[in-house]
Amino acid sequence: SRSSSSSSLLPSLSALDHMSAAKSKRQPLIVVASLLENAPNLAGLTRTSEIFHVGELVLPNLKMVKEDSFKRVSVTAEKWVPLLEVQRRNLSKYLQQKKRDGYTIVGVEQTAHSKPLQTFDFPRNAVLVLGQEQSGIPADILASVDVCVEIPQLGVIRSLNAHVSASIVIWEYVKQLKFGKSSLQ
Repeated sequence: SRSSSSSSLLPSLSALDHMSAAKSKRQPLIVVASLLENAPNLAGLTRTSEIFHVGELVLPNLKMVKEDSFKRVSVTAEKWVPLLEVQRRNLSKYLQQKKRDGYTIVGVEQTAHSKPLQTFDFPRNAVLVLGQEQSGIPADILASVDVCVEIPQLGVIRSLNAHVSASIVIWEYVKQLKFGKSSLQ
C-alpha cells in the first residue's frame, strides 16, 4: 500500500533518540505562565515549549500536569520540558531574581508603550511573561516588566487565546535566535 511504502522512507525515532533530543541544548528563554489558570491553555503551552525547546516553563501549580484535561492536550510534553512552580504571590520576587541573573523581562501585553512583535529584537536571555486569560498582566507584575510586546491584529476582537499568543511570541523568539537577527547571535 502507498502508506506503508511512504512510512518506510521516514526515519523512526527510538526511545534513545527521544532522550537525546530532550537533552539537547535548550533556548535561553523562560516562559512564565504563573498567571494562567486554564489547564488546556497550560497544557498547550507546555507542548509548544517542548516543541521549541524552551529553557524552562514556569507554571502556577505542578500538580496540574497529572490532571487528565492537561494530559489530553500536552501529549507527554511535561516529561520533556523543564518545569518550575512559581505561584502568583511569589511572581514579583521571581522576576526580580531573573533580572539580577541577567534576563530581560518581556511581557506579552497591549499597553500604550508596547513594541510591535514584528519589529522587536529579542534579547538572548529573555523571560516571557504571559497575562491572565481575561485581564492580562496585573499592574503590580507589569511594574517588573522591562518591555511589552504585542501581536498586531487585524480583526475586531482585540485579544488572542493566551496559549495562541504565547506560541506566536515563542516562535518569533526562536525564529530570531535560529534563523535571523544578529542581536541574538
